[in-house]
Amino acid sequence: MIDDAAVAILIKKAREAQQNAYAPYSHFSVGAAVLTEDTRIYTGCNVENASYGLTMCAERNAIYNAVVGGCRVFRALALVGTDLDWITPCGACRQVMEEFHIPEIILTKSNDTYKIVSLRELLPHAFGL
Repeated sequence: MIDDAAVAILIKKAREAQQNAYAPYSHFSVGAAVLTEDTRIYTGCNVENASYGLTMCAERNAIYNAVVGGCRVFRALALVGTDLDWITPCGACRQVMEEFHIPEIILTKSNDTYKIVSLRELLPHAFGL
């Protein structure tokens, strides 16, 4: 289980990444930070496109950045946004999290209140090997 200090760092890193979001269509900036098994942190932000299908979510950007860095095993992922309610990942991001078996997902509100949920809670019937 991830501790409060690690959660705080992940949220801070996700907020920093959120500042780089490109969201001219939704005006909904999102940031993510993923913690690897060897304690490295990779971040991502959402990057929108006029052709909506080409938009990339913050969570996938963070995970894919980690994969580029050689990581395949993850401990947790934090997700931040501008919503007053819990920000949750889309279905595509949930499936990518399943691919890499990310056990703990940190959902936040805009004031950085957080709760930790399992991937099974978010995606109970995932595709898998």
